[in-house]
Amino acid sequence: MIDATAAWADSLAVFDLETTGIDIDTCRIVTAYVGVLDREGVVVEQQGWLVDPGVEIPTAASLIHGVSTERARAEGMPAGRAVGEIIAALAGLAGRGLPIVAYNAAYDLSVLAREAERYGHAPLPGPGPVVDPLVIDKAVDRYRRGKRTLTAAAAHYGVELVDAHDAGADATAAGRVAQAIARAYPELAVLEAAELHTRQIEWARFQAESYQDWRRRNGEPEFTTSGAWPLR
Repeated sequence: MIDATAAWADSLAVFDLETTGIDIDTCRIVTAYVGVLDREGVVVEQQGWLVDPGVEIPTAASLIHGVSTERARAEGMPAGRAVGEIIAALAGLAGRGLPIVAYNAAYDLSVLAREAERYGHAPLPGPGPVVDPLVIDKAVDRYRRGKRTLTAAAAHYGVELVDAHDAGADATAAGRVAQAIARAYPELAVLEAAELHTRQIEWARFQAESYQDWRRRNGEPEFTTSGAWPLR
């Protein structure tokens, strides 16, 4: 059972995409999930999409999320329609005052923004407030060794993640990790969602600058990375 926490963690919209690749400018949505968690981390609303991205799904991506080009073409919703529905679902939840949780939010939200532009949809307003457990975890526990994947974060915070790289499983786990962080760090739990959003903008910038500096000091003097958050 989740202890009483601040309002931002009491009810959360959760969001995740599985895509054709890692380049936010070129990759396409293959599956998507939008849900709502109550204060105990129970899913009380959910909607999922299987999308025909209109392009070949690389084998490497299919091996991760399990969706082949053939299946997407046979069973998937046309991408333009799906993108519109995903944006509408998220906008509706944000309009109800729910923070949007996404692990590594700058990836998922940026992909959604590029897809909106590609198909002529108005982008998701804001977006915000956004809760990104990756950014927050790296800020509050900066020197912890090991990976910072969702799987690793879920294990660290005692959150079950059975089917990693399924959009629904990942989105739900990300929301529960956010709630676990709120329990573990009461100073964050008492923040307003908008203030937490603002702090993450600064944390993401600092984390990117630190990583860029490390790469440049370790043999890649021209390396650059973006700290823009929650959109790149």
